[in-house]
Amino acid sequence: MNNILVTGGAGFIGSNFIKFISAHNGATIINLDLLTYAGNLENLKGINSATYHFIKGDVCDSALVNTIFADYHIDTVVNFAAESHVDRSITQPDIFLKTNVLGTQTLLEAAKKHWKKLPDDKYSREYKAGVKFLQVSTDEVYGALGKTGKFTENTALAPNSPYSASKASADLFVRSYHETFGLPSNITRCSNNYGPYQFPEKLIPLMINNCKTDKQLPVYGDGMQVRDWLHVQDHCKAIYTVLQKGISGEVYNIGGNNEKANIEIVRLIIHNLGKTDALIRYVPDRPGHDRRYAIDNTKITSELGWSPSYTFEQGMAETIKWYLDNQVWLDNIISGAYTDYLNEMYTTERL
Repeated sequence: MNNILVTGGAGFIGSNFIKFISAHNGATIINLDLLTYAGNLENLKGINSATYHFIKGDVCDSALVNTIFADYHIDTVVNFAAESHVDRSITQPDIFLKTNVLGTQTLLEAAKKHWKKLPDDKYSREYKAGVKFLQVSTDEVYGALGKTGKFTENTALAPNSPYSASKASADLFVRSYHETFGLPSNITRCSNNYGPYQFPEKLIPLMINNCKTDKQLPVYGDGMQVRDWLHVQDHCKAIYTVLQKGISGEVYNIGGNNEKANIEIVRLIIHNLGKTDALIRYVPDRPGHDRRYAIDNTKITSELGWSPSYTFEQGMAETIKWYLDNQVWLDNIISGAYTDYLNEMYTTERL
């Protein structure tokens, strides 16, 4: 890895990954981000400017993407660029189709064009050495589980929301470029991430922020939806491991081995901040809300040697402290538009 294009690098996971790569690898990093509502350059303060370049732009802009590949001699792509909030996908599915599917295909086409060893042969499967396209995906593409079992890499794709459908579609495009054109690639599918710099529409930062200001804590349905929780630093290490050791064309599930019901998370935060359950407000469940996700990460642990290092207790203690210590960061991104959005998402009337 000499020149890495990180798309969506101003977002939660992308910015944490850029910091991780900057600390562990001497590669030049090009961050392409449109800076929509969840993109925040404050997340990247302190990055080494000698090896880091930010470009504001859209992954769907083919001319821009091709220029970046040519000017910076890109040899690695890590695609985080995606609309990622399920609730928003219910009200604005067209945005998810554009960014998550068409954006991914634009990146794939540029990689195919610029990495070919034989550029005059349209269907050549020969590529320059050391190139790789890594698609960062989600366990939500597998759909929902019952009370038992876990998602493996062989679980059939069965997305249940416009968000997960768009991510599954993007994954299939990555697979098709590998199978048809031989493009060196991997897909990683992670469980729910948590940690610093997460936009406060997501469960953990939303509950921390509301709890510390004594606002109501909106909980969908009965709160018993179960997720596997993965610290963002463990996720970054896993992605880096796949870039180094992953076999081209393979999918790797990344899970934290921490299954928790949403209401457990909410009560943990309440207890940590010295509040009471009186802040909890149960609201009507969202349409198509998957009941349980769980990741089997045997493949990445046994074949590539990665394993999560954070216990959930350690990770949550650090995460809560980070949000308490970074009120200025929160204040800078919580606007009137954000407040209006919360009011819309957690009303008593649902689609």
